[in-house]
Amino acid sequence: MKTLIIGGVAGGASCAARLRRLDERGEIIILERGEFISFANCGLPYYIGGNIRGKANLTLQTPQSFKARFNIDVRIFSEAISIDSARKVVTVKNVITGETYEESYDNLVLSPGAFPITPNIEGADSEKVFTLRNIPDTMKIKGYIERENPKSAVVVGGGYIGVEMAENLKKAGLEVTIVELSDHLIAPLDFDMATEVHRYVKAQGIRLILKNGVTAIKESDRNLQIHLNNGCIEADMVIMSVGVRPDTALLKDSGVALDGRGSIIVNSNMQTNIENIYAVGDAVSVKNFVTNAPAFIPLAGPANKQGRIVADNICGIPSEFEGTQGSSVLKLFDMTVATTGLNEKSAKDAGFDFDKTYTYSASHASYYPDATMMSVKVLWDKATHKILGAQIVGFDGVDKRMDVIATAIRLGAKVTDLASLELCYAPPFSSAKDPVNMVGFVAENVITGKLKQFFWHDVENLPRDSSVTLLDTRTAIEVARGKIDGFMHIPLDSLRERIAEIPKGKPVYVHCHSGLRSYIACRILTGYGFDCYNLAGGYRFYESVINEKSVPEYICTEC
Repeated sequence: MKTLIIGGVAGGASCAARLRRLDERGEIIILERGEFISFANCGLPYYIGGNIRGKANLTLQTPQSFKARFNIDVRIFSEAISIDSARKVVTVKNVITGETYEESYDNLVLSPGAFPITPNIEGADSEKVFTLRNIPDTMKIKGYIERENPKSAVVVGGGYIGVEMAENLKKAGLEVTIVELSDHLIAPLDFDMATEVHRYVKAQGIRLILKNGVTAIKESDRNLQIHLNNGCIEADMVIMSVGVRPDTALLKDSGVALDGRGSIIVNSNMQTNIENIYAVGDAVSVKNFVTNAPAFIPLAGPANKQGRIVADNICGIPSEFEGTQGSSVLKLFDMTVATTGLNEKSAKDAGFDFDKTYTYSASHASYYPDATMMSVKVLWDKATHKILGAQIVGFDGVDKRMDVIATAIRLGAKVTDLASLELCYAPPFSSAKDPVNMVGFVAENVITGKLKQFFWHDVENLPRDSSVTLLDTRTAIEVARGKIDGFMHIPLDSLRERIAEIPKGKPVYVHCHSGLRSYIACRILTGYGFDCYNLAGGYRFYESVINEKSVPEYICTEC
């Protein structure tokens, strides 16, 4: 049996290695049009910033190591230019010599990946404008910085790669600006959770220009002039990071079915519409695990799993890909941002009637040194109580909490199941009530009616008259630092003795710093017969979101 794999890196290389482990005698060929296979794609920004040292550290396998360990024929600088599925042959071009030849196959695996989108604007082809996809792109950026010593850079696009590049360019000594067309960074986050990221990014000395897009890039005698929808800024270099598209031009006349985006359509066995042709990685349309709808979610983890699944099916082992929930994590200086499943927008688009909760928990026991706080947002379906998605922004311990919630989603858990999870505890690592447990406790209180919530976006519409009572249960020192207009102040520890100050027969809307003390206040008030609502996330979260929403639109006039 002869298997031909077009493209290496995550999907193709993992498929080839698994094939060899299952079949010692089969012929396996990988065609890679570039110089490198199985490289650390996700590590490329960190080489530019200096965290990863040495180009060799980016290369996980070489053609020689693949041959020695797996007896796989890896042909670099070999570009597949056409596929004849009737004859089961691929036409291959040597990109150095220009010569072509035909290679036959019994099974064909497509792993062409995705390429960075370059906007169709003036100046996008400048030698000072870069994209990041592979090692040559990385070396080009690194070389430009070392050779030209630029002082400033603009990153166009505030997704994962854009934010990682901004961090690493800053670490390389440049003044960095991120320009993002949306109103917030990192699309899988909701705006409210992204506001904490915005504050932190700006505190690290990175300028943010949101709700603004690039219309042209022009070269002056000194630098680049980046013209925006609103304004103009100057920089010495530009990184384009506005997203990726499936690299499937090869398949134009192949008969392989593509969707409107150009992604390869596959079934759960990762098989295309043509027998014996499979596809994996960033070029395929996958099933969203939560919604069951087709989705484009280019991530390394699913690509590796897909490669393994294809190898199994080629070797007669039934294996299915159950979908992608988009679990991802981002390091941003010392901050960690993690997401899984749906955010509010995607949950609404999918038609879910959902509820949500915000918690603010310490990474480990607060009495043990160096505990840091994390903001956790979780969505769940009101009918089934199944977890739909989660977002966490914090520092220490964010990744492991998100891994637990991502696992719970994969196993079909209800949000209330999080309360009963028995997670590892010792003061340096967690609390007896882990942040994941806390989500379950809060959600359980909401679902059983012990806790009624209102949210940051409800505050401005609350009546400021005698029809309701608005109550702030923080300390006097906290109130002096900032308050919400219209809220009377009674500290939690004085509430019982001052209960007579609260009018009977009216709803009471309560807040504290994080939502915990106000929840206790609500339980006290409920015991006295009041109808009480708690501000989810507390004042700290409300203040973060409202302040970010009130930031005036950035009008740049540097050029």
